[in-house]
Amino acid sequence: MEQEEKLKTAATTMASDLKVQTIGGAEKKTKTVVDMNTVQAFIQDWNAMSSKAANLTIEQYGPPNEATPSRLIWYNNGPWKRTIVYRDEIPHDFPQPHTDVIENFINYTVPPEMFSELAKFDGSVIVERTRGEVSSRCDMEAANILALNLMNDIVTGKLNAEKARDVYCEVTSAFMMNRPAPYAEKLQFKVSTEEKYDTDKVMIADEMIEQGIEKVKDMVNPNQNQNTNYH
Repeated sequence: MEQEEKLKTAATTMASDLKVQTIGGAEKKTKTVVDMNTVQAFIQDWNAMSSKAANLTIEQYGPPNEATPSRLIWYNNGPWKRTIVYRDEIPHDFPQPHTDVIENFINYTVPPEMFSELAKFDGSVIVERTRGEVSSRCDMEAANILALNLMNDIVTGKLNAEKARDVYCEVTSAFMMNRPAPYAEKLQFKVSTEEKYDTDKVMIADEMIEQGIEKVKDMVNPNQNQNTNYH
């Protein structure tokens, strides 16, 4: 890529960053739903757990907003910003052997110093710092609700990773035995519906920024310099 093209690319992404931070709209949420014949055609050949997770999610939230041969996606379903059910399974042995096939997302800001503690707690709790999101991926929605409740307890200082793992096992056992298990039934904290990005800070050289800004100006008003020359 030539330098001119690199600067144009940098200018485009700077303009996009400004637009998103000013007026929002980083994630375009599909509002239509997929025809169930199409959905069933996709999931009929999925493995048992993936197919079960797909059908349970459809039963609870209706048809997905998007569907491909490898995943189904819902937006703003129940307490979730986004839900994805995957065709492809990920093996996971905590707290007992299962496969991760459903991922639930929420808006949630995690301080960077807490990332390590969350990783110790559960490798399927995934923090997206820049997007300001946290998700949990497991075999069923209830397990994701439980994991995210414990994630919040860790971030707020109520539990450490080791204790949270113990509680996870206790609540999972209660849930499977049909005993009261509120931590697996409902999120126990308020979830923001507004996106809050962690955009970090600019650290590239001033000269590169200035050149990028000039390219943005040229893209926004390509005749500006030409008009200036007429005066």
